[in-house]
Amino acid sequence: MTAKKTGGKGTDTPARGARETRHRDAYSHRLKRMREHGLKPPIENQQGDMPVPLENCALDLGWGRLLFGQTFHDTEKLLTTLEGELPDRRDIAVYVRDPHVLLANAPQEIFLDPSHTFRLDLATYRASKKAPAGFFLRRLTAQTDAEAINRIYAARGMVPVPPDFFWSKRDARSICYFVAEDEVSGEILGTVTGVDHARAFNDPERGASLWCLAVDPQARHPGVGQSLVRHLADYFAARGLAHLDLSVMHDNGQAIALYEKLGFARVPFFTVKRKNPINETLYTGPDTDEALNPYATIIVREARRRGIRVEVSDAERGFFSLSQGGRTIRCRESLSELTSAVAMSICDDKTATRKVVEGAGVHVPAQIVAGQADGDLATFLREHGKVVVKPARGEQGRGVAVGLTSHEDIDAAIEEAGRLCDTVLVEECVEGQDLRLIVINYRLVAAAIRRPPSVVGNGSSRIRELIEAQSRRRAAATGGESHIPLDAETLRTVRQAGHDMDTVLPSGEELLVRRTANLHTGGTIHDVTDIVHPTLVEASVRAARAIDIPVTGIDLMVKAPTEADYRFIEANERPGLANHEPQPTAERFIDLLFPLSMPATARQAVTDQHTNQGAA
Repeated sequence: MTAKKTGGKGTDTPARGARETRHRDAYSHRLKRMREHGLKPPIENQQGDMPVPLENCALDLGWGRLLFGQTFHDTEKLLTTLEGELPDRRDIAVYVRDPHVLLANAPQEIFLDPSHTFRLDLATYRASKKAPAGFFLRRLTAQTDAEAINRIYAARGMVPVPPDFFWSKRDARSICYFVAEDEVSGEILGTVTGVDHARAFNDPERGASLWCLAVDPQARHPGVGQSLVRHLADYFAARGLAHLDLSVMHDNGQAIALYEKLGFARVPFFTVKRKNPINETLYTGPDTDEALNPYATIIVREARRRGIRVEVSDAERGFFSLSQGGRTIRCRESLSELTSAVAMSICDDKTATRKVVEGAGVHVPAQIVAGQADGDLATFLREHGKVVVKPARGEQGRGVAVGLTSHEDIDAAIEEAGRLCDTVLVEECVEGQDLRLIVINYRLVAAAIRRPPSVVGNGSSRIRELIEAQSRRRAAATGGESHIPLDAETLRTVRQAGHDMDTVLPSGEELLVRRTANLHTGGTIHDVTDIVHPTLVEASVRAARAIDIPVTGIDLMVKAPTEADYRFIEANERPGLANHEPQPTAERFIDLLFPLSMPATARQAVTDQHTNQGAA
């Protein structure tokens, strides 16, 4: 029996019909999605029972305005509004329906932002049942909150907001601010801003958006950013809004992974910005010196911003040359040819540094050289109770052991430091806070308290695991410059607290895991430039002049940055200027190297300052 042929020309089988139906359904779905997202219809075509939206809506958020593109019916009007951007502000035109047309009308003024838009459907979003650990979320409520938000913005390279905007100038119905606060210290760890589109311009789609998610790069608690995003989603879902949108840089893989984990899906909306100094890196292309570390990068960028020629000779080690007007200066990060070999050798040898600054009247701690008679060491220990052991030469906290009280620990620390340098110093342990002062051209530019690394228990992880997790966060926040080594100093500090590396730390308990506060070994940096005591400033400048070094980082042990008591620890010939943003460390460094690159008003101010000092 011969089987009948099916599916030939002119034959319509059930299988083929099903395939075509599925194809039409899939095509219709894609077309519908494209129209809803990519080709957002003009807002006047929405259904008649929808609220009438405001036209040409530009919502001020302090750092700039949000221009909602779907409320602008005229391209020229949108361009004119963008041209009204204020100095030092960043306006953003979002949901631009025809960005190619907008760019064609002003190609020299605007650019297409290289960010992706992600959307969270609040109808299907489910809140997390897990409460934040070690911090809580709340609304912005005080002036100190505003100051903390600006501090975090500055640390993340974001545009600050005038403090009075948070209270008197913002549209409180449309804009909300949430912060994450440490349960123990009360420090603000992160912040997020939300915009209610329905209240901003009567959005028929009842949408919302997330802006300025920022976490303090030195926050010790994990999950701060995720908790802020969830909190904002919960808040807008309770208001009955339909979706939450956000914009994220296309190459920010870590943030994109977080948003996708929370249920956000990418949608094809476009954003346009003006070409201004704040946005420069977004439209000039990627850096050509990606191998430069953050300490060289901050200087190179400032030089290029002023039109100074940069030639990188060894990016991995931070070597580059700067040239302008026939003057060329070679640098290694913040170390330049203006620092003499003599000054550098003084900084390199801590015994020499101590002798030079002590001769200038700077207060120094008591000190002996290891290897002297045992009786001298025993007497020194009895006299001071606690000591510090460190190599006479070295940097980044390597080989330094702090707070030693037993001969056994001191001998072990001397042996470890001896592997780095033949001369090992034993110094009285001065209790207090580690203060780094950046002195450029014999003026204080920045001051920061450096705190040693610590971890917070969660009731389930071993101390070793907590340290590894905190080390990963510090590395991510500093471009790989900071991590907590699992070495003898870390083990010693943990044991002195009555634990070992396999101890499960109780939830909420904080444990200091090193006593040294160097950034490279996991320490954190907290700016105190505006409150540092004049005596400490005078001591740092006096030490710099005694060494005769134009750029240096002076380390003091202090009771508090607002008190005059101190002891000199060391001077650094190549301080990390990037660690002290937003203080203008790179700007003052380039001012020193190329004074004529300074704006005329700034040069005049410096001249007046010199004149006044001479008259005094």
